[in-house]
Amino acid sequence: MKIRLPAVRWLIASIALTAAGHAAADSRGRWQSGQEAYKKVCAYCHEANVGPVLTGRNLPPAYITSIVRAGNQAMPAFRPSEIDDRTLNSLARMIAASASGTKQ
Repeated sequence: MKIRLPAVRWLIASIALTAAGHAAADSRGRWQSGQEAYKKVCAYCHEANVGPVLTGRNLPPAYITSIVRAGNQAMPAFRPSEIDDRTLNSLARMIAASASGTKQ
């Protein structure tokens, strides 16, 4: 049986979301900071060569928030109950301002 790479990425993203989606967020999806959310949710895929590298790409914050809310290919969408708007905006600004190769 041959497993297709996008299917494996989707599976890993789903597992990461399940394991980390509520790792430290309170019951309303509020995190202490965008950096905390990145480390405990995003990094599972984006720092492990599952999802694309996000840092140092000059991605606009509006683009980042849009992808996080709507999802994209293997990346699941994150609802405000999972990552609140304040944290998401902080996370998007942090990624947008990051230098290439910088691990958050």
